Amino acid sequence: MTDTILDLLTLALGVCGILLALSIFGEFARTRVTPGTSNPALETYMIRVQSWWAMVILLTLALLVGRLGVVILFAFCSFAALREFLTLTSKRQADHWSLALAFFVVLPVQYILVWMGWAGMIAIFIPVYAFLLLPIVSALRGDAQRFLIRVAETQWALMMTVFCISHVPALMTLPIPGFETRSILLIPFLAIVVQLGDLLEYVAGRRIGRTRIAPGLSPKTWEGLICGVTAAALIGGLLSWITPFGLFGAMGMAATASLVGMFGNIVFAAIKRDRGVKDWSHLIPGQGGFVDQLDSVIFAAPIFYHLTRFFWT
Repeated sequence: MTDTILDLLTLALGVCGILLALSIFGEFARTRVTPGTSNPALETYMIRVQSWWAMVILLTLALLVGRLGVVILFAFCSFAALREFLTLTSKRQADHWSLALAFFVVLPVQYILVWMGWAGMIAIFIPVYAFLLLPIVSALRGDAQRFLIRVAETQWALMMTVFCISHVPALMTLPIPGFETRSILLIPFLAIVVQLGDLLEYVAGRRIGRTRIAPGLSPKTWEGLICGVTAAALIGGLLSWITPFGLFGAMGMAATASLVGMFGNIVFAAIKRDRGVKDWSHLIPGQGGFVDQLDSVIFAAPIFYHLTRFFWT
């Protein structure tokens, strides 16, 4: 068993320990509920913990399989997220071919490029080639009604749910000197600091938050954001042993990823508010859809990837 596998198992056991503590806390709280009644907030909490168990197990199994397992997992996530995103957009019959290309050509090709580790094409395939190809396909169908809106929404959906998400498995391909066989550990590092930063921002924002960042759009506060980013930096420092960044580099990368992810969450909140929906879907019990779970990672992943590539490769 390699050192990388041992480190992955150590991380998985640590996260499972945290989830176990959360599950025990929830079951203990259930015993305090008056018999014959229910606590909706508590039941929602328990559903979310159960969903977290499933997500942690799936990610751990994919990481243990290696590059192919991770690529397949995130390709599936991109497919589900792209479907959720496009469900809320304006489409006409003239867009059917471009949508088919997006799902069954552009998405698979992007992840094949990730699996191959072709960094140059990963960076330009969707922003350049897909960006130009899909409008051509729609235009050739001869329907100009709301054309710019339809095309822009499809392009934005691809950028968010395929291009950005694909930068998570792309972390495995970074040629970091002395860290080539361990770059897969950057994936759990990114996921942990972003998700825990979000969670702690949520808790702090509701306890001590006073100043809304975007009033009328999101409940996030500046006080909660500062607490969440600070917590993410501290967690990044604790996890610096699985990165090539060093202590202060890991803290800086964690803080940056967390901060960008929180602003990404606000962007997606604006989209949902514009479309008049609370969640992107109800696919994940108690958690909404794939986009709801990945909104922070969507914004954080490409920034984290390119900063790592620029400073450490």
